[in-house]
Amino acid sequence: MTASLTLVIVMAVMYAAGVYVMLERSLTRVLIGFLLVGNATNILIFIMSGPSGSAPIVDGSTTADAPMVDPLPQVLMLTAIVINFGITAFLLALIYRSWWLARLGDRGDTVPDDHATDTEESTDATFDAVDVDDQAIQDILDASDEHVDDTPDTKKKDR
Repeated sequence: MTASLTLVIVMAVMYAAGVYVMLERSLTRVLIGFLLVGNATNILIFIMSGPSGSAPIVDGSTTADAPMVDPLPQVLMLTAIVINFGITAFLLALIYRSWWLARLGDRGDTVPDDHATDTEESTDATFDAVDVDDQAIQDILDASDEHVDDTPDTKKKDR
């Protein structure tokens, strides 16, 4: 099988569109770009898999002259599909968590800047997940100090 020009063009367009969309700031667009790049990779593996042939299982009924297909590209494609699915699930969970924290505020699912510019403050994109007062922190530290004092070495010294 020779590589079809149509498949090569489709693969190139999918890679280009996927990379372009992945460079956006929206997490949903990053997910769409990743899906495009993953499918373009599957098409690339399919194009490079070589000529078609009989199944690589020898059962005695096939002739020895018939060319067998290489099973490695099939395995690589299945592995790429599984990896693509796993990362898609992770990105969907990340998008959902980002949406949950932002509560569909003014940002939506857009990733905030890491640095502050001259016209805006850096504290406008902070999240207050848990309010912990000083007494709670002191109680945690005291409890950890008590746990350290119960080591076997200190018990032997006390006897």
